Amino acid sequence: MSKDRYISMISLGCSKNLVDTECMTTILMNDGYKMTDDITKADCVIINTCGFIESAKKEAIDTILEVASYKKPQGKLSYIVVAGCLSQRYPEQIKKSLPEVDAVIGTAHYQDISKVVGSLFSKDRLEWMSYMDKPGSLSHMQTERVVTTKSYAWLKIAEGCSNGCAFCAIPGIRGKYISRKMEDILEEAKHLAALGFKEIILAAQDTTNYGKDLYGKKCLSELLSKLSCIEGIESIRIMYAYINGITDDLINEIATNPKVLHYLDIPVQHGDDEILKKMRRKDTVSSITKTLDKLRSAVPDIVIRSTVMVGFPGEKQAQFENLLKNLQKWKFQCLGCFIYSPEENTLGFNMHPRVHKDVSERRYARVMELQQEISLHYNEQRIGKFYKVTIDSISDDGIFYMGRSYMEAPEIDPVIYVVSTERPLQIGDIVSVKIVDCTPYELTGVTEDEFAE
Repeated sequence: MSKDRYISMISLGCSKNLVDTECMTTILMNDGYKMTDDITKADCVIINTCGFIESAKKEAIDTILEVASYKKPQGKLSYIVVAGCLSQRYPEQIKKSLPEVDAVIGTAHYQDISKVVGSLFSKDRLEWMSYMDKPGSLSHMQTERVVTTKSYAWLKIAEGCSNGCAFCAIPGIRGKYISRKMEDILEEAKHLAALGFKEIILAAQDTTNYGKDLYGKKCLSELLSKLSCIEGIESIRIMYAYINGITDDLINEIATNPKVLHYLDIPVQHGDDEILKKMRRKDTVSSITKTLDKLRSAVPDIVIRSTVMVGFPGEKQAQFENLLKNLQKWKFQCLGCFIYSPEENTLGFNMHPRVHKDVSERRYARVMELQQEISLHYNEQRIGKFYKVTIDSISDDGIFYMGRSYMEAPEIDPVIYVVSTERPLQIGDIVSVKIVDCTPYELTGVTEDEFAE
């Protein structure tokens, strides 16, 4: 029987992609398929790809080619399915250039994954476009899905994006913004709590826009309030917020709800009004500054992470200097920086003049040099203080436990290396840790037990 075959899942890209992968895994398991993390034992490998920017495309293609090396006659593997963003953008190119791939499905067809795999195993060859459609869907979402993370769980509250930024291909890949029904989100959160997850992380392309399409108003603050009533959930982290979506109600909810972590990821993208306008951002330097000031006034210990871009078409040196000046003023605790990647079917793709690669790389280096100074300053202020730290993993050398406080989101923020000689720690443990050393991107601490007499 085909259900006796083994399937391996590979998830690339963002946390939202990971949730999609977990939902596909759940669909397959519910239909009786067996899953394995070992590609050498797999009859079919499904690669859920990212195709947002050039580096993500390269990672996806490299992964496909690596997996293809396990195909028969060299190995056991019979079929490769490519899902997600890369297949949504380039189905015909995959068919032409990657003959190792047996099927592709787009972002509106995750729910068909079992049908795709079944057709492959039954030797019914697929038409390449039969699982491609307009982008984006919530049909695959599972309120009781398999979760592959250990000490936290992602909770996807929406799909797609309607902001229309000039540099971004997401609307073409993921479709317009679609909010999940609040009752479905709450049901899933209850399931996550029942599984033992104490920290949930809200994810969407724009969490602050949640509910506007479904209920006629932005409902993130209401959602946070209802999530915090679920027994077992101890902390809620908000990712991917937008400045123009941070309302007074949301600020008040963050300030007064003890379960909402004092942390926000807000991608401002630039610090010059003309470039922001060209990017089709809805913010200005003034509105960004005003909102950051309101947040920090209402929530003094809030951690704000952001992302900026250098090398956008037409970015002049003076405009880049404005970015640096405002980054110095805004002082984000953590900052990611990207070099502009021209993406077809975006407004920015045909904008000129293009910034030379060498210039963009120098600007990137200057941004990161500045941010290192800012991050180091923040981290040095933490030395000698105690924080509740969630243990996520153990270092490769086995010397340190690795964890996060409320001030760090998983995967993207600095890691706290924890020493605990008095007692062994388990993944998911929450322990009191004193910070004793730091670099711009790492902190070292010891558990409170080390100070006990």
